[in-house]
Amino acid sequence: MNIEHLKLFVRLASTHNISLAGQELGLSPAVASAHINKLETALGVRLVHRTTRKVSLTEEGEAFLPHAEEVLGTVEAARASVGVGNQVPTGTLRVSAPASFGRMHLIPALQEFMDSHLGLKIDCRLSDSIVDLVEGGFDIAIRNAELKDSSLVARKLTTDNRILVASPEYLIKYGKPSHPKDLEEHHAVLLAGFESWTFNTPEGELTIKPKGSFKADNGEAVRDACVHGLGVTLSSTWCIHEHLKRGELVPILEDFPLVSNSAIWAVYPSSRLVPPKVRAFIDFFIEYFGTPPYWDTPSDK
Repeated sequence: MNIEHLKLFVRLASTHNISLAGQELGLSPAVASAHINKLETALGVRLVHRTTRKVSLTEEGEAFLPHAEEVLGTVEAARASVGVGNQVPTGTLRVSAPASFGRMHLIPALQEFMDSHLGLKIDCRLSDSIVDLVEGGFDIAIRNAELKDSSLVARKLTTDNRILVASPEYLIKYGKPSHPKDLEEHHAVLLAGFESWTFNTPEGELTIKPKGSFKADNGEAVRDACVHGLGVTLSSTWCIHEHLKRGELVPILEDFPLVSNSAIWAVYPSSRLVPPKVRAFIDFFIEYFGTPPYWDTPSDK
């Protein structure tokens, strides 16, 4: 039984598309279809239903899938047992990342990463939507939200420090708040999903629901609206560090830190073995970002 045929079948079970599954493995649609035909012939059963739009597994295909996955896992374990340390990252690494963070902090580092791994290609998808890693065929995703899917593994890359800021022009016009309760009298620029801000105060945690006339679902848009004086906002320092350095934004309520345990995570599907390309990516960016991350230190990369 051909291992490459099994790999294609397992990807096909997730993508429901022969062309897409074949593309991920470097195969043309015709070759991918031929591989599935050969696997079905070898087994003597029909594994997939084919239509013009998509494919789905037959009852026999559903029964065969966990065994195919187990065989592939055993093969990977056998390979690793005779030389994990000598494995060189190769192939295509499919990465999903938030749009703003990806543009600002992943893309500028990829040349250095790829220079160190010449056999590796990167397929990077930037979106603020939370993708399904397995269904989408991604090897790794960068997230700054809590991990809710227990079938995934998360590795912390660095901290995600969040602070309150405003533009100097806004503070001249409306004054600088001295206590979180003062925010009730201020305009807020809101990021969708972060309409409540919780602070540590001497009296304990205090949650404020600020009022604002502008809300967006993109961190850069919220940041830019704040720079242009629309109000105060909560933002990650990775998004605003250049604006802080230029004085376009200034921190406020520094004596009342936000309650947050956010971080930048690398998330990948659970497996007994982490592929060399995933391990290389994670190790590189842990070192590249640093502790604290370079955007929270005086000297930026």
